Amino acid sequence: MAFLARVPFAQAPGMGLNTFFAYTIMLGMGKTYSEALVLVLISGLLFILLTVFGLREAIVRGIPANIRTAISCGIGLFIAYSGLKNAGLIQFTVNPGSYQVADQSAALGQSTILANASAIPSLIDFTTWTPQTAGAVLSILGLILIGVFHARKYKGYIFLGIVVTTIIGIPLGVTALPDSINFGQIGTQFQDWAQVSLLNLDFASVLGDGGVLSGILNVVMAVIAFSLVDMFDTLGTVIGTAQQANMMDEKGEFPALKKTLMADAIATTAGSLMGSSTVTTYVESSTGISEGGRTGLTALVTALLFLASLILSPIIGLIPAAATAPALIFVGVLMMSTVKNIDFSDMTEALPAFVTILFMPLTFSIADGIAFGLITYVVLKALSRRFKDLRVITVVLALLFVLRFMLI
Repeated sequence: MAFLARVPFAQAPGMGLNTFFAYTIMLGMGKTYSEALVLVLISGLLFILLTVFGLREAIVRGIPANIRTAISCGIGLFIAYSGLKNAGLIQFTVNPGSYQVADQSAALGQSTILANASAIPSLIDFTTWTPQTAGAVLSILGLILIGVFHARKYKGYIFLGIVVTTIIGIPLGVTALPDSINFGQIGTQFQDWAQVSLLNLDFASVLGDGGVLSGILNVVMAVIAFSLVDMFDTLGTVIGTAQQANMMDEKGEFPALKKTLMADAIATTAGSLMGSSTVTTYVESSTGISEGGRTGLTALVTALLFLASLILSPIIGLIPAAATAPALIFVGVLMMSTVKNIDFSDMTEALPAFVTILFMPLTFSIADGIAFGLITYVVLKALSRRFKDLRVITVVLALLFVLRFMLI
């Protein structure tokens, strides 16, 4: 990102894709870690080919202008919602009437709550003072501090807010100061990485024991799932953050898009060889952009700090989530500013944009938000007989997402 695309976007393993990697590919399909990495490598190579031939750029152009604008707003709510959860301001409780308890399992020795249990989000209870309450209060103070620092035009206002909030958390008991900091485990972690993950891909066993045809089908479905989720997570992040940074041209397009997507594809491919699940362009890039980052120097500094974090992780780990959560919430505020550019006078444009914004935080997925927005857009335009507004690529994308929800 720093040297090829020269844009201020950070990259890291995607959290939603981590879940898919662990639960669907490894636990669901029975793949080992080294076999799952092969699927990530294949999807990365596929990304490189799609980028070389310009298909990923064509996909971006197939996303209607109002949905592109809505992506930035949806990402803002997505980030803010993540901040609220990290702050402990929102908690989830299981609805007692929504689940059944299975018979005691002799193998597990514990009751199993069935999958139809539902969790209800609610505000944390402030009537009693607990460590969770203290963390929530600290997050509110941190959010106010960042807002004040921004209003007073302090440089590095987000970073300054995190530092001050961390210090305030010491007397509140939220920031835990250990008697000593243990750096001894770092060597062991590097050793484990070298033995388990580094260039450790199992090509021979990836097709599994169910026959070649069945194995190929499973691999194809897994690669498609990886590709669709990562592609639209990345596209949504790039579009949303580029809009926030005012990096779009007069046609509403991002000039450095192809190089950015190529950097993302290379990162996915190289990441698999280094032992990482799918690497994607991270939505937290908005934090650096909100501080004024506009060039590859921002990405370079982020990368160097990631490397430093490998060594300084015992110290960095002292910063509580309640101190970093306000930064995410505040960035959400900044990204919502583009909502004024959405055309709400035309319901065939406004409703898909609203669906895009709404579904991103509620499904906790940028890709799902884009998917439902595109599907709604195509259906509304078609039923309203406004076929001239539809592009072929837009219809194809909507159909692909329908197939994804039906088959994967």
